[in-house]
Amino acid sequence: MTDSPDQTPTPAERAARAAEAMRAAEAAAEALDRRPADPAPAPPPPGPNPAPGEGLRALTALFAETSVPAALAAPAATRLGPDAARLLRADPWRLLRVPGVQPRQADHFARALLGEDARPDDPRRGAALVLHLLTEEARAGHTVTPAADVLSGLGRLAFPDPRAAVEAALDEAEVLSLTEEPEFDEEAFGEDAEPPEPEETLGPARWALAEEAAAEGLRRLTLTAVPLLDDAAVKTLRDGLPEDRSLALTAALRTGVSILRGTPDGLARTAAEIAAAAASQGVRTAIVTPTDRAAADLAAAEGALDPDAVTVTSLHRLLEPRDDPSAAPGAVVYGRGEQRPFDLDLVIATDGAALDVELCAVLAEACPDGAHLVLCAEEGAPPPAGPGRPLDDLEASETVPVVALGAEPPSGPLGTLAEAVRGGELIAVDAPGREVVVVPADGAAEAVHRAVQLVADSIPRAFGLDAGDVQVVAPAAGGEAGAAALNAALKARLNPGPGAFRGMDPGDRVVVAAPLPHAPLGETGVVTGGGPHGLEVAFPGGDAVIAPADASRLRHGWAVTAALARGTRRPAVVAVLSGGGLTRPLVATAFGLALRHLSVVQAAGPALARAVREGGSPARRTRLGRLVVQ
Repeated sequence: MTDSPDQTPTPAERAARAAEAMRAAEAAAEALDRRPADPAPAPPPPGPNPAPGEGLRALTALFAETSVPAALAAPAATRLGPDAARLLRADPWRLLRVPGVQPRQADHFARALLGEDARPDDPRRGAALVLHLLTEEARAGHTVTPAADVLSGLGRLAFPDPRAAVEAALDEAEVLSLTEEPEFDEEAFGEDAEPPEPEETLGPARWALAEEAAAEGLRRLTLTAVPLLDDAAVKTLRDGLPEDRSLALTAALRTGVSILRGTPDGLARTAAEIAAAAASQGVRTAIVTPTDRAAADLAAAEGALDPDAVTVTSLHRLLEPRDDPSAAPGAVVYGRGEQRPFDLDLVIATDGAALDVELCAVLAEACPDGAHLVLCAEEGAPPPAGPGRPLDDLEASETVPVVALGAEPPSGPLGTLAEAVRGGELIAVDAPGREVVVVPADGAAEAVHRAVQLVADSIPRAFGLDAGDVQVVAPAAGGEAGAAALNAALKARLNPGPGAFRGMDPGDRVVVAAPLPHAPLGETGVVTGGGPHGLEVAFPGGDAVIAPADASRLRHGWAVTAALARGTRRPAVVAVLSGGGLTRPLVATAFGLALRHLSVVQAAGPALARAVREGGSPARRTRLGRLVVQ
């Protein structure tokens, strides 16, 4: 559908239209793309989706025909679905949706497929470039981007008419135009001053709608909340508690949404105390963690929790993920949600700062009216791996109570170091039991060598640990000493093999790098086998068979990024710090993961102390804080 030339849709009309389109896409097995009638050809009529194997073969043949590297077929099939070949023939610039593909590569593919019909001003190209620019911004954490920045980016990519490209993207309903009202301080500008013009921003519909859903869900929980217990019961439970934990318990039981900040140990202990106290009075309570491994560790550490009274599980498991053939490629469908909410009165999330806007929306929608939600977060925690920063936005909105646990004496050298880093200092700690060891490295290559030596030999020998108890953590996946390079070296030493099953061999440790129905983001497991049917993996939550089309969501997991490691502590951690990308929250997170031993492979030089001293993570452009107060 196109707009008539004499009637331009308003941003609100576009948003409504996009929301309707997104709902239809979620409900249907496949939604037809709406394409401009001229000059782009209409897409082929929908047909039955091919079987995954057939779809991959068709895509591989298409890529061979157009000289696209065969290695791109699997990730393209994962992102675009089993009908990827047909979709790409209808719109070759759709290839830009595959992570890692750049505009020049998509243009090359389009020319190979369309020949002279692959024109620079093709509306399909314009829409794809807009979505690509916004997706790149989303990977940096932003949910919205100023339209002026997008227009500038289109100019750099040599699209002849940037505004037409934006209009084409808006017509596709995968991009929304969102008018942001700027703040106006009358005292600063005077009573007669004209308020600034509203700023047009653009955002991928997926994240923009999720941010609105998250804000709506959090407002609903606040407005429908009533105290879970009467004043007398709350007073009894508070007796004898320190003031900070008393306030935390009161906020959890009396308000719909609250935020609790503190150290990892303090948060775990307080969450368990709140849960046990509430459950003792018949309040249906759950503690949710980022991974199944973290849930098992918390349940074991907090032995006072009655498993029959308090549910301790990963958020992923509590949401009841399920396989759904009709789901969009790459999406995880949950059994719990607005239509089938939790049978719970109180939900405590141990790492609320890890929730991106999409997972925050899913969690809020799954909490029934009247339920209470407690979001825990370390002081100065890094933002989530995905777009947005719901917990920080919610705190900034001043619409919910925020309780900060009082400082406690750090527990040993590990606690002392982590606490100092959170405060902006990189200090030397006295570690008579070799709880903390700093290993200098002259460059990335030596850092990788030292890390392998620590995991394979030094740490197991010194502490009686298995190599499986040691987690290597790096700031990022790429780079000469990033997680990918570390994993290649660790595999060669710990489990050499040909990578018989999509690059994996039995015995390989893997990590979930994109959510799966079988396991949450950041969960680690061990490959036990594989074949044409898929990759067999033993996860903490149970054995799973990962279909070939989903295998690209796994990475080798001896070394993981800090974003994937967060929330799941390990007996021993090797933090490999080299090059750029270091921030205080990232370093504090890496150091705080260690339970018994931390080795710091220091290849960053003075940049490490500077990153710890100079502060936090880069700012993110988001809307949830404003949406919550509307």
